[in-house]
Amino acid sequence: LIQLNNALSQDAQNLTLALKGDRKSQGNWGEIILDDVLEKAGLIEGRHYERQASIKSEDGLSHVIPDVVVHLPGERHLVVDSKMTLPDYRAFADAENEADRTAALKRHLISIRNHIKGLSEKNYQSLYGLNSLDFVVMFIPLEPAFMLAVTNDNELFQYAWEKNVLLVSPSTLLFVVRTVAYLWRQEELGRNAKEISN
Repeated sequence: LIQLNNALSQDAQNLTLALKGDRKSQGNWGEIILDDVLEKAGLIEGRHYERQASIKSEDGLSHVIPDVVVHLPGERHLVVDSKMTLPDYRAFADAENEADRTAALKRHLISIRNHIKGLSEKNYQSLYGLNSLDFVVMFIPLEPAFMLAVTNDNELFQYAWEKNVLLVSPSTLLFVVRTVAYLWRQEELGRNAKEISN
């Protein structure tokens, strides 16, 4: 896990320079990192998770598209949405004086809180046809950006939790999805044992 986390963080740092301000590219890159974490945890696309599945809202009139819907045993689902906050983090890292650094940090924290609020308002957990857990996972693909936020806003986790959002980075998401992979292995073992017994 430590080696994987270090590799992911290094990849993220290397790509930061290549993603200068293009929000679409940044979003795509965040989704690639998300896919990488899911695959390294042993989950298989199409079997254990779906990418960008369109889901009807409760009123049946509109569609929302989460980045990933992870299937859990018992026909439950875990919604994971990747949120990239690179511009403000990069401004913080590149700031040449304390005033610029403080301003960029403030924007970074506001951006993350806005993402949390936006995810909460989508209310994925109550969507028709999606038997979701009571929260949505907000994935911040750049580990240093995640750490900067949580170390400078002591109430960020609590704010997210109150809005039914779980904040994760590549390393913490890996623990979550490894648990899911373990649950699937247990489910398959139980199914095989039942078939043998029958």
